[in-house]
Amino acid sequence: MFSRPAALLRGPVAMVLCEDEIEVPATLRSHLSRGFRHILALSPEPLDLPDNITATGRVTNLIHDTRRPDAHVPAVNALINAVPEGTWLHYGFNAEFLFYPFCETRSVGEMLTFHAEERRDAMLAYVIDLYAPDLSTHPDAVSLDNAMFDRTGYYALGRKTADGSGYEERQLDFHGGLRWRMEEHVPADRRRIDRIALFRARKGLRLTADHRFNDPEYNTYACPWHHNLTCVMASFRAAKALARNPMSRDQISGFTWRNSTRFDWNGQQLLDLGLMEPGQWF
Repeated sequence: MFSRPAALLRGPVAMVLCEDEIEVPATLRSHLSRGFRHILALSPEPLDLPDNITATGRVTNLIHDTRRPDAHVPAVNALINAVPEGTWLHYGFNAEFLFYPFCETRSVGEMLTFHAEERRDAMLAYVIDLYAPDLSTHPDAVSLDNAMFDRTGYYALGRKTADGSGYEERQLDFHGGLRWRMEEHVPADRRRIDRIALFRARKGLRLTADHRFNDPEYNTYACPWHHNLTCVMASFRAAKALARNPMSRDQISGFTWRNSTRFDWNGQQLLDLGLMEPGQWF
């Protein structure tokens, strides 16, 4: 799918799979502000992007059928093959926004340099569901100005080995947010909120449909010695799907509940709630 253009010779590189047109410019601007050297925006049709995005020279629009099931798998694996080994990569979807500790003052490159010094080649992200407070005003469930999220209700379960005889070392299945509260509308294999959102390319590395990698160490939340950095993908994706899906939309009047709180669009709020881990980075 990808050759190796000059733009991909240095990372970190981000890939945004645009499944629809909702908040595509906002997603790309957020990734630009984080300091990614280049961003690949994948979409079924060419994107009409604002001049202040195209003028950066750091965004390339590629045509890819992002609406087919598990479209992220061939796209991410092709990107792994297209960049030099060791390149830091990130992937996500439109209306998803990356947050990491101290992201307001430190670039993603600075953060990943520290993470690599701790001999880590991947970073766990928690996908925290965002949603509009009023579906009558925002029927697509997306509102950047009034975004809400769940401040509590997150938990982890041990991840069983493939044969079911035990548990994987330093791997957990994380749950919470809309996928937990609306689980009757979410297939069982789509309810986890953990994703390896940042990782280093390596020969033979492959992403699977469930957002895990074929190397077990990439799927761990920390090294054996101490806590490591984790990050957050603040995402409207689940809310969009629940608001649109014919099987759920007529049964859902809204997403807010007693533990909803306003999203402040800063990393400190997520740190204060324990939704991401600074590790040894200060």
